[in-house]
Amino acid sequence: MATQNDGRNDFDFLIGTWKVHHRMLKARLKGFTDWIEFEGETVDRKIMNGVGNMDENIIHMENGPIHAISLRLFNPASREWSIFWSTDKTGAMDIPMIGGFKDGRGEFYAQEVNDGRHVYSRFIWSKINTNSPQWEQALSEDGGKTWETNWIMEFKRA
Repeated sequence: MATQNDGRNDFDFLIGTWKVHHRMLKARLKGFTDWIEFEGETVDRKIMNGVGNMDENIIHMENGPIHAISLRLFNPASREWSIFWSTDKTGAMDIPMIGGFKDGRGEFYAQEVNDGRHVYSRFIWSKINTNSPQWEQALSEDGGKTWETNWIMEFKRA
């Protein structure tokens, strides 16, 4: 049975319909400082009696829309979330980002391959107690000593 503070409600702030402003580096881990900006929409809901959370996204890129999903699953035993991502361009789930929330900030980590190199990846959720939460993604080539933020999403309730 769930306890009130076991973590399964951590993503409740995201439930609903959102307008999303995206900023993305033009290239990752290449020293670029130029960003591209675009808009999107997200609809988020709880699934699986509250131990899951899913959103559907439309991302309006210059070369056409991308349809994507985020699937978040809560493990009551470890009290951690696994976050999966997929788009209509790949048709496959990315490796999960694993982590949780502490003091109003969510941190999630994984290892992935970027341009043939193994890197650490990080998601941060912040401003979750507002009507404009923020998500950011960063990569690290040096084992997490330094991070390059490459994608920021600013959410506004629709």
